[in-house]
Amino acid sequence: MLFPDLLNQEFARQREGFAEFDREWRSDVDFYVRELGRLDAGQARAARDLWAAAPDCALPADEWERGGTFFAPFGVTWPTHEAARRWALTILRDRVTCAADGSQLNPGREVSLPIALLQVAWFENHHNAAGDYHKGAKPCLISPAELLNPVEGRVNPDTVISYRRFALEVGALCEFMERRRGWRGRGERPPLAFLDGSLTYMLSFGGTRTEVQESYEQITLRLLQLSRETEIPVVGYIDQSYSRDLVKLADTLRPTVENSRERYPFDAQLLSSFLKNWGDRTVFCHYRRAGLAEKLHGEGIGFTYLQTTADGAPARLEMPAWIYQAGLLNEVIDTVRAECVVGLGYPYAIETADQAAVITARDREIFLRATQEFATQGGLSFRVSRKLASKARRR
Repeated sequence: MLFPDLLNQEFARQREGFAEFDREWRSDVDFYVRELGRLDAGQARAARDLWAAAPDCALPADEWERGGTFFAPFGVTWPTHEAARRWALTILRDRVTCAADGSQLNPGREVSLPIALLQVAWFENHHNAAGDYHKGAKPCLISPAELLNPVEGRVNPDTVISYRRFALEVGALCEFMERRRGWRGRGERPPLAFLDGSLTYMLSFGGTRTEVQESYEQITLRLLQLSRETEIPVVGYIDQSYSRDLVKLADTLRPTVENSRERYPFDAQLLSSFLKNWGDRTVFCHYRRAGLAEKLHGEGIGFTYLQTTADGAPARLEMPAWIYQAGLLNEVIDTVRAECVVGLGYPYAIETADQAAVITARDREIFLRATQEFATQGGLSFRVSRKLASKARRR
């Protein structure tokens, strides 16, 4: 049990440390807001030439030069939310969108048998007059042999679980793309697949990598390649991004001693000063890291930040670069905007997939009971600790 009075005393004890950090952090935020404010379209070509020589710096696409601004306003407002919904339904009408999400349950040391449960769910919405949609979930057990694999055992078992979950989510999206393959020939509107998370994080491992990390890369590449092959856009949606690509971009443009800040703020913390209205975004930027081009085999990735709430930080959208090259960027972003209108600030498809995937406390009890019955019937050694049983009685 947590005691509020004691917790408040602990916060009071550390108040000055928090205040000092906040002062320094605000100073860094103010610095980079000024730096990003200097991204003038008149210097776009010269800046892009400079950034092109920096392998670990994001590279803004040429829409910066063509549009004349690094921060692109949406320029559409509605008098009521109902009007916004009518616009969103126009964008989504007869367009198939799909999202996949997963959850996991790892009983840990309180259960003698090393086992984990994953559940991936997907939501495919056709947005048609018939109201067609498909929602499903699939459980997946990770056995002791998988968790304690002598090769994968070099990494934390939690990493193995996270990898398997990612693989299941990507697998669900790949199945969606295969089902929608040929959409252009059927005269359909471009479908859209949502991944709840980053497309780039799993490609950022450097140095010596484990087998699990190599597998992360291969799964991500499969998703990117299938997206281009089927011409179905996929968007990695990050609601709370900790990326610093635009911060590094500003440092590259003005490489001064002053730029060596002790605490780098995140891109999303800076952009609220520029993306002032709902639906505003940054220009498309190509994501680059040293050695990434070789890993991608021509499958480039880019990102943009999109303001999807009235007062929160913008979301980061990561997507294959072919979307920009094919002239589909604005249509894809409008589709994301429309999903966020329906989902009240968060893509409705991802929200629904998350609700279907979640494993509740009641589900945990069902899982433990089923596992014990399975072990008993098979003559396997499995027990639930007295501590866990006591917790279940008391909660």
